[in-house]
Parts: sequence; C-alpha cells; structure tokens
Amino acid sequence: MTEIVSSKVAVIKGGKSLERDVSLVTGEECATALRDEGYEVLEIDADLDLAEELSLIKPDVVFNALHGRWGEDGCVQGILEWLRIPYTHSGVLASSLAMNKQYSKQVFKQFKLPIANSQIISTEDIKTGLELKLPYVIKPTCEGSSLGVQIISKVNQDLDINVFDMGMVMAEDYIPGRELSASVLDNQALSLGEIITDNWYDYEAKYTKGMTSIEIPAKIPDDVADRCLEYALIAHQGLGCKGLSRTDFRWDDRKGVDGLVILETNTQPGMTPVSQAPKHAQVKNIGFGELCRRLVEGASCNR
Repeated sequence: MTEIVSSKVAVIKGGKSLERDVSLVTGEECATALRDEGYEVLEIDADLDLAEELSLIKPDVVFNALHGRWGEDGCVQGILEWLRIPYTHSGVLASSLAMNKQYSKQVFKQFKLPIANSQIISTEDIKTGLELKLPYVIKPTCEGSSLGVQIISKVNQDLDINVFDMGMVMAEDYIPGRELSASVLDNQALSLGEIITDNWYDYEAKYTKGMTSIEIPAKIPDDVADRCLEYALIAHQGLGCKGLSRTDFRWDDRKGVDGLVILETNTQPGMTPVSQAPKHAQVKNIGFGELCRRLVEGASCNR
C-alpha cells in the first residue's frame, strides 16, 4: 500500500444510525486532533447527499468517524470505493462481516477462536417466549455500543423490543465473569484493558462519564492477557480489518485461559474521551494525535 501525502481530510461523522450521538463526539475529537497535526480538516455530518458533498469538496482522504449501521457496515465504504477517495479503517467486506454478529462468529469459528453458543431468532419468537437455558442474552445482529442488548435472567421477563424492528436477533449464552477488550493497530496488538462497572457494560455505562472505569493494562494473569492479544490479532486479520479495530471479550476467571470468549470485533471503535482504543494505544506511547495521523497516513481504497 502506498502511503498517501494528504493535506485536506474530510471527517465524516454523525449519520443516521442509533449511534449518531457517539459518532458526533468521535468526529469532533478526531477533527481537533488532526488540525493539531497540521491537516486542513472539513467536518461533514453524513446525510443522503454524502456522495455529492464529497464530490464537491474533493478531499485527499476521508476519516471515517461514523459508528453503527450505514457507516460501519460497508455501506459508506462502498460509496468511498465508488468515488475512489482513500479512507480510514476497514473496507467493505471486513466492515460488513464484523458488523453482523452472525457472520463474524462464523469467521471466528473458522479461525478456532472461542465463541458463545448462539442462535438466530425472529422478533416473533421473542414475543411468544423462548425456551432457552437461563440466563441468556438477546442482541441485535447488526448494532453496536450494546444498543438493544438485554440479559434475560428469569422466565416471562419484560422485554424492550423497540430496537428489534430489524427482524432477526441473536440469542446467546450468558458468559459470567469479567469484561475485557484489546485493540489492534496496523496488525499490531496494542494492549488489553478491563472494563469495571457496577452493573453491566451497556450503552449508558459506556458513554456516561464516571459510570465505568477502564484498567489498562488489565490486572490479570499473563497467560490470559497474552491469549487475548493473540485472539484480537487473529480476529482482526481473519475478518480482513485495516487500520484500527477493537475486540471485546468475556472472561470467566474461574477457568483461566479456557474461560475466555470473544464477543465481537469493532472496525471503527469509539474515539471519545471515555473510549478504550485510544487508551490502548497510549500504553504503546501512541498519543491521540499520532493515532489519528497514522490512520490518515494508512488510508487507501481497495481495503
């Protein structure tokens, strides 16, 4: 891949997904950092006229700060490929695979990564009741930031199904234990962190300052930490990710290494003040500005 010498960077953010608010913060933080790095930065709140707007301003690179559907699932990546504008993060196929929990699990299984047992069910199945071993987890197949995730711990538990209008969802075994995450940058595993929160790591806990603490590096046995970093790199490469990714785990610490389960890989992890990936990079002495710059310098088409 040829390194791109660029001066004009379009940061696309916001969009129409359920993660719009988080994306706006990520975009603002990255735009500020890139200006400090000397780039001319244009910020675009992505809408239906995104292709037309990009064609008019003709950026050297697009920094993709979108989260969630349409921005992180291969759709925007396809537009950028069509326009032949180099862009950051993963390409069409890797983005699509990673965003869909069912398909990414198939990739993880192929590479012998540990996954939780799961099945794909319909909204109607949820409404009429499920006969699954308690506790279990219900999650949309194509959303991020824990949106719509519910832990089902009792029979006839009330369910909020508003987020399940998309049809099919995943029912997955609940994995007890601790929440871990590891980031990969340019095919190098960075660091491992543990998420510490009072309840569970839902959307509110992720993005409300003070509700969660992140311990980086995680204070866990070396063999478990090493295995997490190994798994994160395998997931990144197996999915075909580019640039930055973050892989999340559950760890049942009663079982040692055998207690690790990979949950998902995020191809465009949050870059907000409370986000994990920048903290993982900091352990490797990669500051936020350098992290953003390296993503821009590595931008390309045909990802």
